[in-house]
Amino acid sequence: MSDLIKIKDVSSMYDISARTLRYYEEMGLISSTRNSDYAYRLYDHASMQKLEQILILRKLSISVRDIKRIFDTAGSKIVLEVLSKKADDIDVEVALLHELKSIVLEFINHIKQSDFSKDSDVKLLYDKAKEIETNLTNVEYTGNTSPVNRLLEVTEKLDKKVPDIMVVKVPPFRAVTSGLLPWDKLFDEFGTWNDVQTYKAVPILFDGCDFLTGVGHEAEWFWRISDEVTEADVAPYTIVNQPGGLYAVIVSVDGDGESHDKARSKVNRWLETTNFVEDDSRRKAAHMIYVDDDILKGLGYHQLNLYLPIKLK
Repeated sequence: MSDLIKIKDVSSMYDISARTLRYYEEMGLISSTRNSDYAYRLYDHASMQKLEQILILRKLSISVRDIKRIFDTAGSKIVLEVLSKKADDIDVEVALLHELKSIVLEFINHIKQSDFSKDSDVKLLYDKAKEIETNLTNVEYTGNTSPVNRLLEVTEKLDKKVPDIMVVKVPPFRAVTSGLLPWDKLFDEFGTWNDVQTYKAVPILFDGCDFLTGVGHEAEWFWRISDEVTEADVAPYTIVNQPGGLYAVIVSVDGDGESHDKARSKVNRWLETTNFVEDDSRRKAAHMIYVDDDILKGLGYHQLNLYLPIKLK
């Protein structure tokens, strides 16, 4: 027991969530143990060493799928292959950014040649801006058309590296709730209870069954249920009416803590360009896309949709 580390201590030591630890365990990257004296997960020295390797590789933006390939293969062949591919990807991105910079500088030089004391030049600039806003791909640029066309190509390649954000309206729904629980109890106690229910939980969205919110170090699971389910059916848990509402939704690929942070940052930047603001009266939420094993193997990762409650300014 003294050689094993509690999940909450591991979480504190490495500044990662207990959910991320469980995710790495589900993907077969680390393992935990339990004994009769302690109900929660415990990790040994070997698991801690693997976790440190995982965290380093994730900082290098290596996918969980590729990390599993590295761990599952003896020798250095796979890790060298993965890191070489990452170096090539960085080279491509750096080259695109350099090219984007040169295009911007070329536009700056072109604008410097315009005489903004003349109404005609100001109007020309305004007209071209409206054309770009309306239909960038068909703009008849009066200067050098090459930078415009290449600008479209470069920015498209860079934008493909970032997932899109959707705005969805979740309808009000009736749900059984776990109540706020520590992460282990949420998955162990409530998860076990749900597995043995005689009724079928109705998916909230897509093909998943969970809508998850968090407060501090605790989380709450909502499972939408049909109208005929009663309080007696869900005891010892309770039924609540969720109000739904507008959400900005983004995919957190791999579903781990670092992916969450990047996705949240993307949403925050997106909010700055819209007429929406975060709705503090509702909690942030998550929805896991569960798929069958064959599809999951094809994806090579878990897909988690993150929901940020929003409202108009």
